[in-house]
Amino acid sequence: MASFCTIFVAIRHGEGRRAHGRLTVGGTVVTDREHRDGDTGYNSGMKLKDLAERLGAELVGEPAGEVEVFGVAGIEDAGPGHVTFVSNPKYAGLAKTTKAAAVIVEPEFGELAVPTLRVKNSYLAFAKAIECFYEAPVYRPGVHPTAVVDAGAKIGAGAHVGAYVVISEGCVVGEDAVLLPHVVLYPGVTVGHRFFAHAHAVVREGCRLGDDVVLQNGAVIGADGFGFAKGSDGRWVKIVQSGPAVLEDGVEVQANACIDRASIGETRIGRGAKVDNLVQVGHGSTVGENTLLCAQVGLAGSTTIGKNVILAGQVGVAGHLTVGDGAVATAQTGIPSDVAPGAVVSGYPAMDNREWLRMVAALKRVPELLKRLRER
Repeated sequence: MASFCTIFVAIRHGEGRRAHGRLTVGGTVVTDREHRDGDTGYNSGMKLKDLAERLGAELVGEPAGEVEVFGVAGIEDAGPGHVTFVSNPKYAGLAKTTKAAAVIVEPEFGELAVPTLRVKNSYLAFAKAIECFYEAPVYRPGVHPTAVVDAGAKIGAGAHVGAYVVISEGCVVGEDAVLLPHVVLYPGVTVGHRFFAHAHAVVREGCRLGDDVVLQNGAVIGADGFGFAKGSDGRWVKIVQSGPAVLEDGVEVQANACIDRASIGETRIGRGAKVDNLVQVGHGSTVGENTLLCAQVGLAGSTTIGKNVILAGQVGVAGHLTVGDGAVATAQTGIPSDVAPGAVVSGYPAMDNREWLRMVAALKRVPELLKRLRER
């Protein structure tokens, strides 16, 4: 395979051209995808016994093994050609009436009229079942002729650089990376192997991203933190945001989320952490390994979030505090002070979840109590 430097030079000198939607360089066709370019869909079916083997599940129900399935579906929508699952007891009753060909369940789940695939983590198995059927787009190595790649940038073997991508000077892109249309890497950015950036993702100057990092559409890594100092004349003076954002291996940042750069030091997202849509991580914050920041979570600057933490939707965290390892904050919790490791908190100001539930239950009785007081 021609090196990416060779491909880039060929394009710059007019040797690259389009042929039936494919880029040709020096007579070699470099396809963005195979003949199914742009398509997604499902593969052909497979027998339940083969699916069970791939999932590491025990197949129960005869003659289940030869039954063929073609996809996956929710328990209420599944038909005879589908596999579905039950992990939430809320839906256990639906498993008895489902039209699915088979149901993925926990080992201790009761008997059903349809075959079952019994596995310890049914939800994870269902996720893996989707992978068995769904055919994701394949992006072939090559540089689109509209991409702008600085001559000094280093692009790893097997990378796909899509239309209107900008890769600036001093950038290093790992092997088998995929940069889809309009992705922009500012100067001095480093991204690891198998980096995957969807359209319009932006990585600002000097930021460092590890292997297997995924940026969904519109994610912004390393934008300026919200730092201003008030001058003697009352005007706000911008504080230079000099420190990079660092994403360790396996991090995923979803659509329109922002990981701000630091004024000094760095902003760091730990290995395996997942950042949902519209999340704001303030400058100089640290997020631990395998932590989940769900939609619209906001971290003020210099927040420290431990490992294996879950912050549910719209949780807000004040700056300069610590949320300990394994803590959970339920939706819309406001956190103004440190949270102990392993704590489950709710409400504002954040308090023990059980106490908060008692308070909410009592709050519902307030109108009745007020009525009784007035009647006395």
